[in-house]
Amino acid sequence: MTTRSSRVPRTLATLATLALAGALPLSAQTPSTGPVWQIVPQPQSSLVYARDGSLIGEIGTQWRTNVAVRTLPRYVAQAFVAVEDKRFYQHDGVDLLGVASAVKDAILGDSRGASTITQQLVGNLHPDLIDRRDRSPARKLREQSAAREMERHYSKEQILEAYLNVVNFGNGWYGVEAAARHYFGKPAARLTLVEAATLAALPKSPVYYDPRKYADRSRERRNLVLDLMAEQGYVTAAQAAQAKAQPIVVAPNAGMSIHAPYFVDAVKSFAAGRNIPLAQGGFRVFTTLDPVLQRAAQVALVEGAAKVETRPGYRHAKYGTPGATDVLQGMVAAMDPATGDVRALVGGRNYAAGPFNRATQGIRQPGSSFKPFVYARAIEDSIPASAIVPDTALAIPMFDGSFYRPGNSDGKFAGAMTVREALVQSRNTVAIQLGLASGMDSVSALAKRVGLDTPVPPYPSSAIGAAAVRPLDLLASYTVFANLGTVVEPRFVTRIEDAAGRVLYSVGPSPQRPVMDPRVAYLVRDLMRESVERGTGAAARRAVPRHVPVAGKTGTTNDNVDVWFVGMTGDIVAAVWLGFDRPKTIAGGVAGGTLAAPIWGQMMAQYYAGRAAAPFKLTPLAGLSFFELDRATGALADSLTPPERRYLEAFIEGTEPEPLRSIPWKVPRFGGW
Repeated sequence: MTTRSSRVPRTLATLATLALAGALPLSAQTPSTGPVWQIVPQPQSSLVYARDGSLIGEIGTQWRTNVAVRTLPRYVAQAFVAVEDKRFYQHDGVDLLGVASAVKDAILGDSRGASTITQQLVGNLHPDLIDRRDRSPARKLREQSAAREMERHYSKEQILEAYLNVVNFGNGWYGVEAAARHYFGKPAARLTLVEAATLAALPKSPVYYDPRKYADRSRERRNLVLDLMAEQGYVTAAQAAQAKAQPIVVAPNAGMSIHAPYFVDAVKSFAAGRNIPLAQGGFRVFTTLDPVLQRAAQVALVEGAAKVETRPGYRHAKYGTPGATDVLQGMVAAMDPATGDVRALVGGRNYAAGPFNRATQGIRQPGSSFKPFVYARAIEDSIPASAIVPDTALAIPMFDGSFYRPGNSDGKFAGAMTVREALVQSRNTVAIQLGLASGMDSVSALAKRVGLDTPVPPYPSSAIGAAAVRPLDLLASYTVFANLGTVVEPRFVTRIEDAAGRVLYSVGPSPQRPVMDPRVAYLVRDLMRESVERGTGAAARRAVPRHVPVAGKTGTTNDNVDVWFVGMTGDIVAAVWLGFDRPKTIAGGVAGGTLAAPIWGQMMAQYYAGRAAAPFKLTPLAGLSFFELDRATGALADSLTPPERRYLEAFIEGTEPEPLRSIPWKVPRFGGW
């Protein structure tokens, strides 16, 4: 005999069938996702991996990776069945007993849902036709009819697999594979019983039961899932009790080795330029990022920028101030000079607050960090590092009849000094004189040659970094000094595979392009080595262990608007920039050496802690000679030169001090010293 409780749902289901046929009005009778009972493919994400194979990000509208239910431990699916639909294997898509119980509870004032896994799947797959936010009886009828139709076309295993791959687990993570990856740092195939029950607790409310934020709530519902699994015979009571006694342990960094959204965005742009639709999902992208260096860069930038905001005289809104948007920003990027591999990329202090990537999209004046190219051009023109140039007031006539009168950051002029000393102390007037002596048009040509694509006008002010550049381009151009004459282009991606594992894109290390005499590159790098040993970049040298060779150059623009440090070790070239997106003075009395160099030093110190460091590249440099000079005069040292003023200077053949230039057999040649 048919009971009343069983007749009502079937009658309602008949009405739903009429509605689907068009006899009753529906909010959307034209499906856009296929027949309402059909299991349709859902968008997957593309996975992005670091150079060590660890996950660093995903690209896609929904972060999802489909997984076959047969590859999962049996208790994974059982956990979801136990809590969401205990009669899943007995009903035809609609649980009549569940509906009856729900109706009874509603009459008694305890409203609850009675949707089966199949009904939930219908709503999740076809939200345009079955809006689960709609609480009306009509929606429920359409959903029940569609669920029954789905059960006629698909097996229980197919439905359960689709459900596990489509369900929302919060935080933009869909499907059990993505949930396992980001909550627990592992594939779903390796989930433990405790972890499976924790995930099964989430569909009821992914926000309320988020184990990362609300551990107590998550544990309570997880334990309910375990109790239900025991009641329904999926696990023993002892197994459930043992699992309930375990804490909930989630993976740090959402299951990724490092959170690197600025780098992932750069990867996305790279792929888009090659017509590889990563956003459509299913790809695997292998990149050059080093998680250890990336973490060091992120920490150094965040902590370093915060320290700047605590300096006396800092008058701007601090990061985190309610309503403050125009706050101090920064950028850090690092490359392997031998291959071009971008090992770290931080485009700002907080990606969530703004995804603008200052490393790849920003254009800023480099200040004195541009000077090494001016010095390189001067050395190419046979001006030795020992040449004496006066640091003095200049009045350079311009085309409009005015005069350009550059000064130094300290407002002083130091008088006659060697070219080497001028770079160590970063004297502006000397750099301008060297640029004018070589020709600013030739300096501009050299800048183009080393990879600075933004225009460098042949004006005197360009010699001290008045022409804006892209930070990543400036970083890449410094590889000419690390490589002794060759530059490399940045490389983000090594290969891209499709879902089947086929390689769609693959590229080896960036080729080293010769653009400078190796002897010139060696000399300029040696000038920058002294710049950090006893000059404006000393803060970087002090921070890095002594076994790590360091060379680099600071940069500060007019009114302390931009501050830089670009430097290198034997195997890393890295750049740091600080400033405001809308250019303005950071603070009085600051410079690249006081703000940017310490950040660079902290990053490198953390990276090289307990790590061996490669020496500077020293290829045979035929045509270089070395002599002991007097640092103050630039002349050959003699018996009267005090020890503290003696140093070894390198000369390109033909630029040696005059007493030796005319007597070649007296010139000691040591090759690559």
